[in-house]
Amino acid sequence: MGAVIYDALLLLAVWFFATALILPFNSGQAFSSEQYFFPIYLVAVSYAFYGWFWTHGGQTLGLRAWKIKLVALDGGAVGWKEVSLRFAAAILSWGCVGLGFFWCVFDKSRCCWHDRLSNTRLVLVQTEKSGRQN
Repeated sequence: MGAVIYDALLLLAVWFFATALILPFNSGQAFSSEQYFFPIYLVAVSYAFYGWFWTHGGQTLGLRAWKIKLVALDGGAVGWKEVSLRFAAAILSWGCVGLGFFWCVFDKSRCCWHDRLSNTRLVLVQTEKSGRQN
């Protein structure tokens, strides 16, 4: 959950920047609840954010800080198909009051709903310690 919080803070900053980019197209005014484009735009920005990190090394900054990596079930890199399934399933997991995330407590393989639905998993990254002495 630490990585989720870390990434949420970073995503919030990305949302601020993404909003600043399109605000001039709305006459500099705040977006209203009748403007359905804006939330869809933020979901698309979120998808691009996670998708880019997951397909380029399997780690967002939050996952990197906690030494966790997203991989396919065979241990290889994930592609955009897995990213799309994982992102959609994660929205479903959050939409069920976080039940999809809490599921990993009971799952034999410690997988959340979005892990299962996208055939991906999170693994700990092994760090190599240098054998050099100073």
